Amino acid sequence: MAQDTAHRTPGRPGGRRVLAIVTNYGVEQDELVVPLEHLRGEGVEVDVAAVSADDVQTLVDDKDPGRTVTPTLTHADADPAAYDLLLVPGGTINADALRLQDDAVSLVRAFTTAGKPVAAICHGPWALVEAAAVEGKTLTSYPSLETDVLNAGGAWVDRPVVRDDDGYTLVTSRDPGDLDDFLREVDAVLGG
Repeated sequence: MAQDTAHRTPGRPGGRRVLAIVTNYGVEQDELVVPLEHLRGEGVEVDVAAVSADDVQTLVDDKDPGRTVTPTLTHADADPAAYDLLLVPGGTINADALRLQDDAVSLVRAFTTAGKPVAAICHGPWALVEAAAVEGKTLTSYPSLETDVLNAGGAWVDRPVVRDDDGYTLVTSRDPGDLDDFLREVDAVLGG
């Protein structure tokens, strides 16, 4: 699909399309809501794809109810060719359930095999491990994923943000405390 760049400002992410994939329960509130609000504020069209069309119940610190987010579409209805970047938020419950969703894992594979950028934070990289998309990549995540990343052939580092441009661009961060660094790098990828 040809990307309309007529209304894009070089170096700015506006005019781009991002697909965020989540389950309907357990995504870490700030790892979904903060990127949504930030990217939309930059003129990026962001769709949220969930398992079903029901509202997404976010959590704060994996336990307290957070805001609800209405998904735009389901995983099954998302067309990866229509997007410039895939966003994979964390939250332990969300990320563990997401990697068991065949349609979500297929979306990850579609982005990575097409060489399209992926941005994953906290437990989000579990979906990349499940899609066999971390071999040879250097990334970060919530520390408990280190062994999973290593076993999948990736290199794990403890840094606020890691960008690996080998094959496909992968931007990763450890937790909500890294969101400023994470979003700065996502903006750079979309504005490039």
